[in-house]
Amino acid sequence: MIGLGSDHGGFQLKEAVKAHLEERGIAYKDYGIYEERSVDYPDIAEEVSRAVVKGECERAILFCGTGIGVCISANKVHGIRAAVCSDCFSAKLTREHNDANVLCMGGRVVGPGLACLIADAYLDAEFEGGRHARRVAKIMDLEARG
Repeated sequence: MIGLGSDHGGFQLKEAVKAHLEERGIAYKDYGIYEERSVDYPDIAEEVSRAVVKGECERAILFCGTGIGVCISANKVHGIRAAVCSDCFSAKLTREHNDANVLCMGGRVVGPGLACLIADAYLDAEFEGGRHARRVAKIMDLEARG
């Protein structure tokens, strides 16, 4: 299950990626918004990120105007490793090397076609473990120490 969420700046991009996930047969839960209206991105990012931490969703994709606001907000939730990506290479590597559990994209940065390719690169990649596991453990230790 993939969690999805957006503010007004990422709404159209979320809808495009949602349709793409449906075409691929990938299960998702849309946490909103459900119409293009102004909302505060930290609220959406928190709800979706907490669903990931609780195990309700395996991973998530968040959208706002740039992807930056939802990324910063998501990373405030203990256990989240979110990354803003606007290219396929970064999306693939953030899974393989950083074990990112939240992908963030900007509706004012990437178009729907590229966003779908980025989502595919992220969702199709798997964490490699090994030396990367040691580094992710250090990231999580930094988070625990505040």
